Amino acid sequence: MKAQIVINDHSYTIELNKPYADLSMAVSNVARAWYINAPTFEPVVLGDWKGSVALGGAVNFFNVSFNPHAHGTHTETAGHITKERHSINTHFKNPFTKSVLLTVTPKEGIVTFEHFLAQWEKASGEDWLDEVKSVIFRTEQHEGSLTREYSNTNWPFLAPEIGSFLRSSGIDHLVIDQPSVDQEEDGGALACHRSFWGPTPLESLHRTITELAHIPTDVSDGAYLLNLQVAPLDNDAAPSRPILYRLI
Repeated sequence: MKAQIVINDHSYTIELNKPYADLSMAVSNVARAWYINAPTFEPVVLGDWKGSVALGGAVNFFNVSFNPHAHGTHTETAGHITKERHSINTHFKNPFTKSVLLTVTPKEGIVTFEHFLAQWEKASGEDWLDEVKSVIFRTEQHEGSLTREYSNTNWPFLAPEIGSFLRSSGIDHLVIDQPSVDQEEDGGALACHRSFWGPTPLESLHRTITELAHIPTDVSDGAYLLNLQVAPLDNDAAPSRPILYRLI
């Protein structure tokens, strides 16, 4: 099944029934980040009625307790850092954007602005950046992220200048394969979050950051169509599934 996508004056074709890559990690019984235990999945019990077929019930009817920021791929709005609550469900409007995937190499734990800029200029030379609204960062090349416990690992993070550059370049969506674009322990600075959302976060509620993405090693750097699927949850962040399609 093919569909034609028109972005400004450029027309692209994608095969809807053949997504190239699913960049998500599911919410499962795995503890992933931020020092909290794994999600819990508990059947509802109401008197003699049990929400579990294994326990004799007619259906499975489970309560699930999890944290969107810690337990899987998630997308957050600037409501993550504002005093007032702002829901991703209210402000996320554009699930389809042209994106570019960049592999970046941290130096002593940080992706420097100079290194990022070199990769950005390389992408420009490949004509990958025309009409791009989403940038996907791969900081590590391995398949272990699906079962990895990230807490206390001091994961790679982005220099705050990268966030400012992306915002000034008109980028609306940032995706990374780590629990945060920022350092694990930074005293609450959240420097890259704040630089991407700018000095007035309420003006950037349409901009999103997606974290804990899983980027398979066989997915090449380049330009794609990103379908960012976000669960309809009234919270600053919600579980999400970033799907990449090849542009034909």
